[in-house]
Amino acid sequence: MKITEASKACGLSVYTIRFYERSGMLPEIDRGSDGHRRFTPRHVEWLTLLYWLRETGMSLKQMRRFTTLAKEDGAGIAERRQILAGHADTLKSKRAMLEKCESVLAIKIASYGPAHEEDAK
Repeated sequence: MKITEASKACGLSVYTIRFYERSGMLPEIDRGSDGHRRFTPRHVEWLTLLYWLRETGMSLKQMRRFTTLAKEDGAGIAERRQILAGHADTLKSKRAMLEKCESVLAIKIASYGPAHEEDAK
């Protein structure tokens, strides 16, 4: 598939896909006789993972380390697991903080009493 199709499949912009490729975060991408990149389902899986890692706040530095280790096949599995587990812990902490924020906001909103239509005008 071409880059625009890969973009639609994974949710990343064409620009971001090119950036990740230049940064060495993707498996090698073959090019067709027309010079266009040819993405495989494996590339789309990688791109989708990168999308979600970045979307959830993983730093580019961590993403680069993770992808560098992944390119070494069986090597670095423990460190990759550690990177992902650490990121999962970070997400749990952020989720707990957001839930606390939501509780505080709910209390403040309730302190204003019930909403009235004229308030919305």
